[in-house]
Amino acid sequence: MKPIRLLSGIVTVGGWTLLSRVLGFVRDVIISGLLGPGVLMDAYVAAFRLPNMFRRFFAEGAFNAAFVPMFAKRLEGDDDAIGFASLAFSGLSLVLLLLTGLAMVFMPVLVYATAEGFYGDARFDITVDFARITFPYILFISLAALLSGVLNASGRFAAAAAAPVLLNVMLIAAMAVAWLVGGAVANALIWTIPFAGLAQLILVWHAADRAGLRIRPQRPRWTPEMARLVRVAVPAALAGGVVQVNLLVGQLVASNTEKAVSWLYAADRLYQLPLGVVGIAVGIVLLPDLARRLRAEDEDGARSAFSRAGELSLALTIPAAVALMIVPLPLVSVLFERGAFGTDDTAATALAVSIYGLGLPAFVLQKIQQPLFFAREDTKRPFHYAVVAMIVNAALAVGLSFYISWIAAAIATTAAAWIMVLLLHLGSRRYGEVARFDTRFRQRIWRIIIASAIMGCVLWAVGVSLTPFFGFGGWRWLALLVLISAGVFSYFLAGRLLGAFHVSELRAAFRR
Repeated sequence: MKPIRLLSGIVTVGGWTLLSRVLGFVRDVIISGLLGPGVLMDAYVAAFRLPNMFRRFFAEGAFNAAFVPMFAKRLEGDDDAIGFASLAFSGLSLVLLLLTGLAMVFMPVLVYATAEGFYGDARFDITVDFARITFPYILFISLAALLSGVLNASGRFAAAAAAPVLLNVMLIAAMAVAWLVGGAVANALIWTIPFAGLAQLILVWHAADRAGLRIRPQRPRWTPEMARLVRVAVPAALAGGVVQVNLLVGQLVASNTEKAVSWLYAADRLYQLPLGVVGIAVGIVLLPDLARRLRAEDEDGARSAFSRAGELSLALTIPAAVALMIVPLPLVSVLFERGAFGTDDTAATALAVSIYGLGLPAFVLQKIQQPLFFAREDTKRPFHYAVVAMIVNAALAVGLSFYISWIAAAIATTAAAWIMVLLLHLGSRRYGEVARFDTRFRQRIWRIIIASAIMGCVLWAVGVSLTPFFGFGGWRWLALLVLISAGVFSYFLAGRLLGAFHVSELRAAFRR
């Protein structure tokens, strides 16, 4: 059986995720420029959020938390893992077909429940139409997520990580063609989404076949294995649902302010880049690795994997968070401000970016801590913690909105993320030393923080000196490149001098 190499797996997933997020930026820049904050972009964001919301229930939420550890342990013990996966695939398909049919019928109710502020204006009917077109995406992407879990558990990460690239390539191509021929860009964007989901499913299905993991649909049956999967998956799905409730509360608050849904969406895209490249990549690789090590009773190896994942993640995430907090305005201005996206939109989005930046380390830490529970098939405790975080989020978002309007949603999201990290940390202490970062991590984390603070000072100074250049066409791209280069150079120089990381260790890890 192919072993899981933690660092190379993270680099593989992170590399493909980076490409996907860069293309996602291109996609969102085109959307912002051609549609602009307003009716069509608000409708697109609200419509596409619906299948993505249910995706967290049936794909990443339930199946990364429940299916992957169970499949990995069966794979480790040669216990008919393929038969188990085929039954899970068939059962999930049936549930998703029923869900899609019901959603098509009750779509106006779903839209009202998730974007109540749209009711009574043009955005509501457009969102309903858009959502009916995009919703079948949930069927394809959830089945693709299950097959991705099969590949990840067997130590094969490339195809599953590359699949999201297809979505962005197809959406960019569709909008470009529509714009060139004078067609409706929004319609081209919306209609391409379900076909992109189908393309992702085909890609990972083919990759699984090539790897000898031949998952085939069969008649759904209720077996003891499926009963156990459901018992473990339901709390995980509910936990994923709590996260989505947090997002929907933010959308509900923002929907009462014109353009605010679009501002939060643009800000979300910016902080999701480091989160996806680092946090999600680490979580995808760490979960099956921990499950297999615990099955083999390799507690020292599990603790080392957990600590190295945390060290690598925070070494990349903390400086990214500092950058988002220190220089959000130049980032948003250069990346988004063009066409229908004006200076006021830039200022509003930059404010949200800086607040999300404060929460970025918390979002990443969650991705590292949750596998400690999921690898043991413990999904109930993370669900309970998520409920507490949801209550905090709702109270802050709704309560503060009466005083500071839409930005309350971003503040609530960040505060709830840190509450979740604290609860996960306290809850994991019951697992003993495996759930504690080792001495090397504790020695280096403070050096990483100091190096990031030094980088923040450099970014602020360079950003102030380059301010005049950010308003001049092509010069602003050069100014942004200089700003980013100064930040990267200062961070790695400070990190090397302080001993926050060592190049020789990375080289040795890659060779292994």
